Amino acid sequence: MLIMSIESSCDETAVAIAENGRSILTDQIFSQADLHAVYGGVVPEIASRCHVEVISRLADRALEAAKISRSQLDAVAVTYAPGLIGAVLVGVNFAKSVAAALNIPLIPVHHIRGHIAANYIAFPDLEPPFLCLAISGGNTMLVDVRDYTDMRILGATRDDAAGECFDKTARVLGLPYPGGKHVDALSQGGDDRKYTLPRAHIEGSVYDMSFSGLKTAVVNLVHNAEQKGEELDRASLCASFTRAVSDSLVPRTMELARELGYKKIAVAGGVAQAVVDIIHETHPEMQIKVANAEGLRDCRKLMTMAKAGKYNGYLLEGMACPGGCIAGAGTIRPIKKAAALVEKYKKEAPLTSATQS
Repeated sequence: MLIMSIESSCDETAVAIAENGRSILTDQIFSQADLHAVYGGVVPEIASRCHVEVISRLADRALEAAKISRSQLDAVAVTYAPGLIGAVLVGVNFAKSVAAALNIPLIPVHHIRGHIAANYIAFPDLEPPFLCLAISGGNTMLVDVRDYTDMRILGATRDDAAGECFDKTARVLGLPYPGGKHVDALSQGGDDRKYTLPRAHIEGSVYDMSFSGLKTAVVNLVHNAEQKGEELDRASLCASFTRAVSDSLVPRTMELARELGYKKIAVAGGVAQAVVDIIHETHPEMQIKVANAEGLRDCRKLMTMAKAGKYNGYLLEGMACPGGCIAGAGTIRPIKKAAALVEKYKKEAPLTSATQS
């Protein structure tokens, strides 16, 4: 079964072709990072217009690279949420057009479920249940992955996400965008205990998190030093900041894993490498799976989606393919079920081909 997967939720356009849900034939990506760098963050209108300009050519390139024709596709999957609404609509409407023209199923995919499912591609031996620390742009959450389609969010940020804090810290320090990798790089030569930064605790919700106070503390520290003419140890500030983020994530992750009785932890989305390093150092008995190693050093996406415990205990809806379009929608389900879904769709809900209307 061949699935074309489309991703346009933020500042990257991506089209992938996956075979049988686990084998990636091609993954074509167009990054807009340079376009947004001058603004210090993603400009939604620019992102949307850029998606419109490249998505069709990217799809053609994906088919060419996979050495298949349009007629060989069994389904098309597309990220439908969360993301920048204008950017998401570009991908959704393109995918709807492809599905209608080829008379194949259209599969909506959830961004966060996709990041979690990417671990099945990176680690073919991984099977539920396991705990997933999902850190993607504006989303920071702890997800109990009970089965391929049964997931529950047991902890989430109440305000800013970890990725947003990395980008905002980079901005106030004058580091280039995307900021995450630059903060990580600078922190390597610093003293992570030189600056005292806050670690928030949510009363009555031990697994929920808050990063707005940490972000504000860094901004105030930098501004106060500038006003007084004092020199900041930027490396140590980055190291102290990274340690504060890790101290908010790692203990909650490990405690929840123990509570659930899990020995496997997956890390999904763009996060700081320090988080994974600390888990490896302090809890060597845990099996840590990281699906997107490059993304660990790149906290680019700027979307605030978790508000005031909104997701606490909420089951994410819809099917999903890995975020960034690195795999097909079949990944989230056992492939036999995905194939059965396609056949059922063709028999019960055929679409009128655009070429026939």
